[in-house]
Amino acid sequence: MNAITVVDENWAIGKDGGLLAHLPGDLKYYKEKTLGNVIVVGRKTLESFPGGKPLPGRTNIVLTANPHFEAERCIVCRSKDEVLAKLQAFDGQEVFIAGGAAVYQQFLDDCDAFYVTKIDAGFAADRYFPNLDALGYQVRWESPAQEENGIRYRFLKYRRP
Repeated sequence: MNAITVVDENWAIGKDGGLLAHLPGDLKYYKEKTLGNVIVVGRKTLESFPGGKPLPGRTNIVLTANPHFEAERCIVCRSKDEVLAKLQAFDGQEVFIAGGAAVYQQFLDDCDAFYVTKIDAGFAADRYFPNLDALGYQVRWESPAQEENGIRYRFLKYRRP
């Protein structure tokens, strides 16, 4: 299982239900990694997608405690155990834990690879990803720095220690 996220220099991932910055290169990278695979997101993350709709070309699994929540073209689960049971049907496809903060936290120990877009700046934020550097995770690959909209960032792939 994988996690995919974009963080700032403080491991912040969002503010007020949105991303910290609009980076077309990161959105393209996210699409390249997840297309044809499975993403697991929380309800608020699903609602932050364009039109509040599931992302096309992927199996969208939504984890929510809301017993009445339903979403078209999504598999809705009420617990981590239910998500893990549903994932057994997708053997052979890569699974990406894709946010938000509570979902990342629940699945951190289940992930082996972490695809992190790291922004070389800090932003005001109210949601964070665990600091993989402080936890001793190892960078296995790093892209050259890129810049868009005046923001420098890199793609990194981490593995657990």
